[in-house]
Amino acid sequence: MQIILNGSEFELKEETTISALLVSLEQKAEELIVECNLTIIAKDKYDTTKIQRNDIIEILRFVGGG
Repeated sequence: MQIILNGSEFELKEETTISALLVSLEQKAEELIVECNLTIIAKDKYDTTKIQRNDIIEILRFVGGG
């Protein structure tokens, strides 16, 4: 299944959730903001939000500076 992940084509082997995608990418959900098709997904919805073919997923990490 083809999606766009952070601006690049990305192939998923099967239907998955935001949580499962983050685990497969070895990313910690509590450190990230995930946007799906221009909508920010609440962290408590990561387990139930299914990724569909052609979805556009952006994974954002906020970095502080000084």
